[in-house]
Amino acid sequence: MRVLVTGGSGFIGSHVVDLMQARGLEPRIFDLVKSPHHRASDVETVLGDLCDRDAVRKALDGCDAIVHLAAVADVDQVTKEPALADRVNVRGTQALLDGARELEIGRFVYASTIWVYGDAADPEAVDEDTPLGLPKHFYTATKIAGEMYTAAYTELYGLEHTILRFGIPYGPRSRPTAVVAAFTAKALAGQPLTIAGDGTQSRRFVYVEDLAGGVVASLVPVAANRVYNLVGRENTSVRSIARTVRDVVGDVPIVHIEGRAGDLKGGNISGERAARELGWEPTTTFAEGVRRYVDWVTEEAGTRRAATASSTDGSAAAVLRQESAEL
Repeated sequence: MRVLVTGGSGFIGSHVVDLMQARGLEPRIFDLVKSPHHRASDVETVLGDLCDRDAVRKALDGCDAIVHLAAVADVDQVTKEPALADRVNVRGTQALLDGARELEIGRFVYASTIWVYGDAADPEAVDEDTPLGLPKHFYTATKIAGEMYTAAYTELYGLEHTILRFGIPYGPRSRPTAVVAAFTAKALAGQPLTIAGDGTQSRRFVYVEDLAGGVVASLVPVAANRVYNLVGRENTSVRSIARTVRDVVGDVPIVHIEGRAGDLKGGNISGERAARELGWEPTTTFAEGVRRYVDWVTEEAGTRRAATASSTDGSAAAVLRQESAEL
């Protein structure tokens, strides 16, 4: 099976490409930049823009499925440039859907986010059948739009799809501004770890290699036209993130600043459907994932500045350096 991976040069996409190759699939990267994690001779790559019709058709030629990871996902960037987020996350997704429809691609896997559930404050775990309310953040609005467009193409044109709602990914190759990477860089430099608000807001993290396994698992027939949460086993508060990084790296102060507008508290998200139907469950605890990330950082650069050594990790295939980090 040949699978187009949009954003395959970036954080999540590069791990998905690695796993596909290990399992005998044929990934093809579609990105604006060549992968810093793969040699050109090891994986086929098409460079181009999601909104470029000709580039999309070239990338899709001969593919059996699409894993669409490309997005503007840095919430700070989305806040600063909402028009860019709309162009990439909404119109870019629609352009790719159109190409998939015209070329009769067998499966369209769309990477969404658990933020579509909002705060999800109910004490019971929310699942994929939970109704979605109006979003509080523009990023979430664009991802819900992508989900709706994807489902609509199935209804109108028979394009088979799978929607994956990612927990917050972390691990090797993540962009330097993602929370675990940023905390690690500061701790390695002996700087205080800064928390916006009281730190009780929680995140359902998922280690990136576990997440890649869930993405590849979703290509099976049973996942056709289904929605899955791909999340870690535990909710982790921002305060706990800081403490875990401090425990792994070394003792540094933790300070609090004013919270950010639109910052969600987080909720209890069920991953039971993915376990039952796909046989996928995460195996990496948050603490172990942080240890692996810190090990990777120190091995990659051999310096305390390692976490900021690469500004290309997290780039995704689409418009103007899309980042697929905190999907």
